[in-house]
Amino acid sequence: MVLRLKRGSLVAAGLAVALGVTAFAGAGVAVTLKSSENSALGTTIVVGATGKTLYRYHDDTKSTVKCTGACATSWPPLLVAAGKKPVAGSGVTASKLGTLKRPDGKTQVTYGGYALYYFAGDKKAGDANGQGLQGVWHAVAPSGAIVTKSAAAAPAASGSASSGYGAATTTTTSSDGGGYGY
Repeated sequence: MVLRLKRGSLVAAGLAVALGVTAFAGAGVAVTLKSSENSALGTTIVVGATGKTLYRYHDDTKSTVKCTGACATSWPPLLVAAGKKPVAGSGVTASKLGTLKRPDGKTQVTYGGYALYYFAGDKKAGDANGQGLQGVWHAVAPSGAIVTKSAAAAPAASGSASSGYGAATTTTTSSDGGGYGY
């Protein structure tokens, strides 16, 4: 019975990682953010420890998370164990890091006061497939501002299948460097 539970837990953990499901640091594991030059966006952005792009959602406020349920499946929140603090790596300002409690009771990492998410359509470090989606998802600059540049699109082969996440063609501007120019 114990062996079966352990084996099942390992399979579930491996499946969660493979599918890009909610990024969570267990007890004792630090969540580290760093900055990285992103060639698709042509600018420096905030990324997780493995180099995957972190995003901000337009509908979130500094005190409220709106991306829950199915949204959080496509946009897994960057979580940290309760009572733990995220760590500032190279190029990230420690004073901009924080956490807030999600509606499900979990603790989500923030940068510049806003909740951070990964995108399920990003499969490896450097991907920025979520950039500008639906005009409400944007990568985050080390300053805490959203990145408004569109991701450089790779040429599509004729007859290729869509990822189902939409095209990253919408850009917005920000007049104050941290908000949305909507």
